[in-house]
Parts: sequence; structure tokens; C-alpha cells
Amino acid sequence: MSGPNTDYDPVEVTPLKSEEVEAARDAALAAIAGATDLEALKAVRIDHTGDRSPLALANREIGALPPQARKEAGQRIGQARGAVNQALAARQALLEREHEERMLVEETVDVTLPTDRVPAGARHPITTGSEMIADIFVAMGWEVAEGPVIEAEWLNFDALNLGPDHPARTMQDTFWTDPTENHVVLRTHTSPVQARTMLTREPPIYVVCPGRVFRTDEYDATHSPVFHQVEGLVVDEGITMAHLKGTLDHFASSMFGEGITTRFRPSYFPFTEPSAEVDLTCFVCRGAGRTDDGSSCRTCRGEGWIEWGGCGVVNPRVLTACGVDSERYSGFAFGMGIDRTLMFRHGIDDLRAFFEGDIRFTTAFGSDIS
Repeated sequence: MSGPNTDYDPVEVTPLKSEEVEAARDAALAAIAGATDLEALKAVRIDHTGDRSPLALANREIGALPPQARKEAGQRIGQARGAVNQALAARQALLEREHEERMLVEETVDVTLPTDRVPAGARHPITTGSEMIADIFVAMGWEVAEGPVIEAEWLNFDALNLGPDHPARTMQDTFWTDPTENHVVLRTHTSPVQARTMLTREPPIYVVCPGRVFRTDEYDATHSPVFHQVEGLVVDEGITMAHLKGTLDHFASSMFGEGITTRFRPSYFPFTEPSAEVDLTCFVCRGAGRTDDGSSCRTCRGEGWIEWGGCGVVNPRVLTACGVDSERYSGFAFGMGIDRTLMFRHGIDDLRAFFEGDIRFTTAFGSDIS
């Protein structure tokens, strides 16, 4: 049986040669000195102290040496690795100190400057949206008309050709004040403002009526017992549905962008004849019904149109009830939900966000709506 190889010369193992170890050490020290930031030093650490670094591979070779040769080789490798680690620690401390000093300079805050600890507020989107809509019509020469939210039954219903047996008069839709014998309601639409205007002014009349209205609806993502409407009224000689269509097209393009138009679908309202539902070109797919990737538009459900409100030519009975000569004058009226319009415009999917007072919602709109 053969004994241990006492004649084995460790210098014959290339990674353990003195000049190879010194070269690996010197290369590591040079790389460390050349690292200009912490990221570069991290890369150097991996290259020269990692498992695949020259000194780490040389250290593995020590185990293959005979016992009498391991001590000298171990000391040589240990001293080289110690010098590299010491240089890394010193360079790390220097670069961290330089980084902190640079941050202090670049991120300096003058704490002596005065500051306003009160956060900037925001106007409610319903308020700014109503003002924007009013501005659109004022720019066309219209006037803004307002009226009380607690209204006489005659102005809310009778003057608008809603007879005593009309279902909208029941408690299902209307908030009546006590005692009911006073015939006073919380207005269910802003149309009473139109009646008041015709009773107090001589034609021609061009008014827009934004305001808060009340109905006994359930409170959910698309309904509220309190909401906001904008209605428009024109009474003049020679007014036709064509004037109404042009007005609503201008309103739509002003709110949702150029190219957005409207269409009319026959409908029935007691205070207009003929009457129509107003649809709006889908402002997402621009009426195509499909998105750019060919899928059906989720906003309009592939139809290319979105229901917006109601309109029509003012019923002659309404003109007569309000003291306007229906033989000489004609007119048109329309009504849309302000809340619904803003939901379309800003991609809001829950009506309750307007009413729950969360400042995170209102702050997003700032002091104005662009």
C-alpha cells in the first residue's frame, strides 16, 4: 500500500502560485479603487470575492494539497483575500459617505421657509360642471335662470301639462311637504323654472336652468333621491326641431369633444310635442361600436350611442298655460342629468361618489374642470 505523496510541490498548481495569487489580489484592488459608486462596487464584489472569483477558485485547490503544503498555501490565499475584503470595506464606507453628502446637497430643504399647513381645497365637480354648462349657453347669448327647490304643485305639474291623474304625482316619485293640502312639493325637475320664466318674461326667451331636483328613487350606483339637472328653454317665432338639434349638437361637442353629435328617438313627454329621447355619440369608440382592437365597446355596449336625456317642441298647452301666444310663438326644451353627464365625461362609474363627501374624490378635480 503506497503512502502519502510527500514530494508534491504546491507551486505546480497554477492558481496557487505566488505570482498568480498576487496578480488576482492586485486586479481586485485595482477594480475596487476604480469603482465610482455603490452599484459599481457591488459588481466588483461579485467579480472578485464571489464563488467564481479567481481567489475563491484558488482557495478550493488547497484541499487537494498534502497536509504539509496546505499551511503555506492557505496563508498566501488568506492574506490576499483579507487584503481584498479590507479594501472593499474601506471603499464601501467612502462611497456611502459621498452618497450621503451628495443627497444632503441635492435634496436640501430649507426648513426655515414659511409653509401653509392647511391643504389646498377643491370645488365640488357638480358645482364646476354646472358652471361650465352654463358658460356654454351664455356664450351663445342665453341667460341662466334659477328657481326654488320647494315648488308649488301647479308649477311643477299642472303648468307643464301633467294632469291630476298623471302617475308622476303619486308618492312613488314625488316628495310632498306636510300638510299635503298645501300642494307644495320638492321639485322633481327644473322645468318649473321654465314655467316661471314664461310667466314673468316676454318672448323671445333663451334660458338654461341648472339645479338640484328630488325624486323618491333608491340610492345606488346609478340612482339618487337627490340629483342635478340642466334644462334649456327657447320660445321665439319660427322655432323648429332643427334649431333644437343644432343646439344639442353644439352642447355635446362642447362637453365631449369635436365630432360628438346627437340623434333623436321618438318618445313622449307631457310638456313637449313632438318629443324625443336624445342619444349621444359614444365618446369612447366615437360611434363605431368597437374599440381599436376590434372588441365591442364596453361604454356603449357596441351600439355606438349613449342615452343622454329628453327633448322636444314645447307643447302649445304649456305655452298657453304660461300666458304665451301659442299661435305666434313656438319653442323647444331639453333636459339632461348633470351628474350623468359628468359621469360620462370623467369615467365615473358610481353616482354615490358625488354625494358621500370623500375629499379624495373631489380633490382630484381641483378648483376647476378642464
